[in-house]
Parts: sequence; structure tokens; C-alpha cells
Amino acid sequence: MSDRKLALEAWEGLFRAQHELFEAMSADFVGTPITQAEYDVLLTVTRAPEMTARLRDVTTHMLISQPSVSRLVDRMVARGLLTKTGDPADGRGAVLKATDAGARGFREVATVHSRSIIDRMSALDEDELRQLRTLTDKLRGH
Repeated sequence: MSDRKLALEAWEGLFRAQHELFEAMSADFVGTPITQAEYDVLLTVTRAPEMTARLRDVTTHMLISQPSVSRLVDRMVARGLLTKTGDPADGRGAVLKATDAGARGFREVATVHSRSIIDRMSALDEDELRQLRTLTDKLRGH
């Protein structure tokens, strides 16, 4: 097998595994107070000191475009999951803070979702998990 063929097969395997896992875990959000995208925003915000993060930091961690993140955040503010204020350190930026409802919704889903992740990742032993983490870090840093 040529390096080119191997690279394409590895990419396809990685892509399909990620897609299948993502689809399977979407069930974790059915009937919950927050959507999967809202969970991703709240993951960054609730992990930050005082559950407060800059919008640009949230955008960096999301897998959607900046305008899409801004629209999502505005919907979350309207739903009472976040507050949004101007960033005193950057006049063009915004600071997000999880509300009590946002933090509560995040915690409710996080328990189920983390169990789901652990269950699906249990197909790999600890050495394989470390190797996967190393390999994905290497790909992301390339």
C-alpha cells in the first residue's frame, strides 16, 4: 500500500469514526434543556474562572463559523442561558457569563454526556487512549 493510499484510508477511518460517534452521542441531548451546540458554548464558559469567557475564546473552541457562534450566543442570551456584555479589555469584543439556568442545564447534560463518552471510548484501553490523544494532538498541531 502506498503512503498516499494509507493516508487516505487513515483519514477516511478517522472521519467516519468521528461522524458515527458524534451522531450516536447526539441522542444524549434529546429532551434536555440545552442543545448540543449550546452545550459546546457552555463547556467553555463554565470551565472559565467565574463561569465567564470572552466570545473570541468560545469561537476558537467551536467547530462552526464566527457568525454562527454569534447568532447561537444571541439565542442563548435570549433564552436566559448566558449574559453578554462588552469586553472592557477589547472594545470590539464581548464577555459571556453563564446564568444559573445555563450552568444548571449544562450540569444536567454533562453527567449523561460524559458517561456516554466514557462508554464509547471504553472500546480502547488506556494505552490506546493515550496514543489516540497523542496522535490527534499531533494532527491538530501540524
